Amino acid sequence: LKEENASLRSKINKLQILSETQADKIRKLEKKLEENKIKEEKEAQDLEAMVQHVEQNLRLMTKRAVKAENNATKLKQENALLQVQLKNYKTENEALRAGQSASLAVVKRNADVALQNLLTVITNSRSSIKQLVSGAESLQLVANLLKSIDRISEMSEDGQ
Repeated sequence: LKEENASLRSKINKLQILSETQADKIRKLEKKLEENKIKEEKEAQDLEAMVQHVEQNLRLMTKRAVKAENNATKLKQENALLQVQLKNYKTENEALRAGQSASLAVVKRNADVALQNLLTVITNSRSSIKQLVSGAESLQLVANLLKSIDRISEMSEDGQ
């Protein structure tokens, strides 16, 4: 009976040690689980902040693109007006060559002014077109970034 009692005490001690070891493991796993939850929440918040930042940049770039398009339209209108003026100056120049009474110097000056105006419009048009292309490239970059964010979200959901 003493031997059986000693054997049972030994088993109880071993089971208590095993129970304490398992309890420690459970506490460690619970702590690790809590840390992972906190980490995931922070990552979700960071991702949401990044999405909001990207959306804000997208709105800003859209405004810039619209402004560039409006500017390009305005410059095209100015260009058309200057083309009409240039045509008028050329007609006047031809009339002077045919013997009209206007001074050749005035016509030359008018043609030079028209030419300068035309060159200015062309230069401004090129700049606006470059801005429009740059805005489109920026929008493409944002679209690619949003696709990447979707992939990260999908990978995050798959990993859970």
